[in-house]
Amino acid sequence: MGPPAADRLANRLANRLVVALSSRALFDFEDENRIFEAHDDRAYMALQLARLDEPARPGVAFSLVRKLLAFNAAGTPQVEVVILSRNDPVSGMRVFRSCRHYELPIERGVFTRGAAPWRYLKPLAAQLFLSTNEADVRSALDAGVPAARVLPHSARASERHPHEVRIAFDGDAVLFSDEAERVYQRDGLDAFQLHERTQATTPLAPGPFKPLLAALHKLQKLDDADSAGMRIRTALVTARSAPAHERAIRTLMDWHIEIDEAMFLGGLPKGEFLREFEPDFFFDDQTRHVDGAAPHVPAGHVAAGVANLR
Repeated sequence: MGPPAADRLANRLANRLVVALSSRALFDFEDENRIFEAHDDRAYMALQLARLDEPARPGVAFSLVRKLLAFNAAGTPQVEVVILSRNDPVSGMRVFRSCRHYELPIERGVFTRGAAPWRYLKPLAAQLFLSTNEADVRSALDAGVPAARVLPHSARASERHPHEVRIAFDGDAVLFSDEAERVYQRDGLDAFQLHERTQATTPLAPGPFKPLLAALHKLQKLDDADSAGMRIRTALVTARSAPAHERAIRTLMDWHIEIDEAMFLGGLPKGEFLREFEPDFFFDDQTRHVDGAAPHVPAGHVAAGVANLR
């Protein structure tokens, strides 16, 4: 006899990029959320049920999800997207109907009616979790899952790159550990530059989003026949500048991971550069950079590293 069906499913998920996200990250439920905050979950449920046949508007992560799922059009599933939401099961019906309206082939969902959903990330083998709930994001990061708090007011992604998934990452405390950021916070810019120059050939330890970058790199290397003509384009967008740039580049080389664009901005605001890159999503650990990016691109806060100690 072969392995049980559940084990076979787990093995299949382990070979895919698994993205879990809340319903509010995928769809624009801001009007409904205001009812929840002003009243209670029953008023929210009643509104969602009344709007059951009304497709929700696309949310901040909609473009990212739609493009990632397009990798599956070649016939070999490469990406799995799962709804992992504090919503109730009744509201979950509207979520799935909205997915069907937009032809998003999303089949799995967990709806917890207010309970923390992040604990289901491990059995899902998730490699990314997107949510508007900061506590859930922090718990996911503590559990070793790349996670970001979605800013619902972020700009929506450009439609000019329909066959490219474009993702931009900050470096320290996102792709890399916060080792260098701790030096900067403690001793200032000059000490940071000296530290990184003397450690230029020593790879940085992985940060929380290295597993996601590695999974995207795997998709990036697919032949057109396996990728349905979809491509991945990545960018490193960091406040580092020369000479601290070298350690970041050498770290990526040590990981055998290629990145398409690198912007070493030396403290310049990131928002306008991101507007030109036009990512489907941008990840950063510092709220000021995320807030600066949100008017231009979909953005999420990674509550990791020394900048986010509570």
